[in-house]
Amino acid sequence: MMASGLKSSTLELLKRFNRAFPQFYEQFVSSEIQLQNLRLAWRLYKTQRAVIELKPEGNKSALLFAYRNQSFILSDIFGVLQAYGLTIHSLSLYGQIKPPMLVFIKLLVSRGSKALSEKTAENVCRAIREALAGRFEVEEMLAVEFNLDAGLEQVETEFYVDQVFHLPALLIEADNQPGLFYKVMYALWQEDLLVVNANLLVWRGRTRLIVYLLGPNESLIPEYLGHKIAEGVRQRLMGRRN
Repeated sequence: MMASGLKSSTLELLKRFNRAFPQFYEQFVSSEIQLQNLRLAWRLYKTQRAVIELKPEGNKSALLFAYRNQSFILSDIFGVLQAYGLTIHSLSLYGQIKPPMLVFIKLLVSRGSKALSEKTAENVCRAIREALAGRFEVEEMLAVEFNLDAGLEQVETEFYVDQVFHLPALLIEADNQPGLFYKVMYALWQEDLLVVNANLLVWRGRTRLIVYLLGPNESLIPEYLGHKIAEGVRQRLMGRRN
């Protein structure tokens, strides 16, 4: 879905940029998002530091994030959001599967059914940057709030290879409960998994998350290993594995 009316040089740059993503990216992702991610990549290249910004979007706030993809990133981001008591409404994530392996994330969040104040937004962005640098101990802070070792209720996981996206996928479904997103992202980090796309649905008290993955060392995951990973993630989420 290429944007019409763009300069030929911009279109060529966009095409080159898109080659680092999975095959489905250029076909299924809107040209508006493709261009937004290209602009974020340019900012990342110029500043050589993670792009992190929070802006009001209606009665919610939109968190935009761009950086080199690493397995701990989602655990850090969702840990900070949990620490600030934010509600997560939607998640868009697009990760490259070829160098430079960048990831682009958009999250819609709120606090008390409202967009974040300017001061809170600044604090959240700063905390995410500090967490990525290893100076903000997300796990220690959250341990004060609630029991991180307590298992989640009614957890289901399933591994499969998506026939449309041609990527290994992990379906995680659980009852809505405090710390759910952080615990899921922490479990994925513990399995050393790299998320390159995600779909999120919250409906009737249940959260359904599909993550498309690369394995350790950015490798494709064979099916036999994928089923072991799915079971390992389920055990971690139910509090039965350290």
